[in-house]
Amino acid sequence: MLILASSSPRRRELLTQAGFDFTVEAADIDERIQSGESPAKYVQRLAVEKAQAVYDRFKDRDSSGDPLLVLGADTTVVSEGEVLGKPADPADARRMLQRLSGRTHQVLTGIAAVSASGVVSEVEITQVFFDLIHESELERYLSSGEPMDKAGAYGIQGYAARWIPRIEGCYFNVMGLPLARTIALIARAGEGHNEARPPV
Repeated sequence: MLILASSSPRRRELLTQAGFDFTVEAADIDERIQSGESPAKYVQRLAVEKAQAVYDRFKDRDSSGDPLLVLGADTTVVSEGEVLGKPADPADARRMLQRLSGRTHQVLTGIAAVSASGVVSEVEITQVFFDLIHESELERYLSSGEPMDKAGAYGIQGYAARWIPRIEGCYFNVMGLPLARTIALIARAGEGHNEARPPV
């Protein structure tokens, strides 16, 4: 039994696209970054904590015939060392997008799988190049409401795609779930490998 510990519609879409049957259970955890924590350690920790919280909630349903595996993920945007999560309000979204305009930034996603065998986790990093964002386009985007539920105040699959001439790395990672790496991680977890790789 596979459970996705995330309420993200994009992660649900991607996992479905990859051919998995699963249920969705959101994890209620404290997502604040800890003092001195690197972005890679931050997203990896949150992915593990999300998966572990949901696993603990449903572990009584684990069975040898249908073993329980919980997948957690967390994505953040990093611009020149600053972690950009989901914007608090439109003014915060404007600040983030102005910071990203004309610059290169990184998108980091931590993924973790928790099963009876233990925990496996990894971090995927993608470089994203942004063109300059003109004020008229920024106003149109902010008024759409689209940036408000997305790390860094944008989604590569939406209106903001017009500002992204290229990326280096996994496209799906920027959407919130690096598919190839996630599939490999689920396979490792299913084989009972419980070593956790360190953050990149």
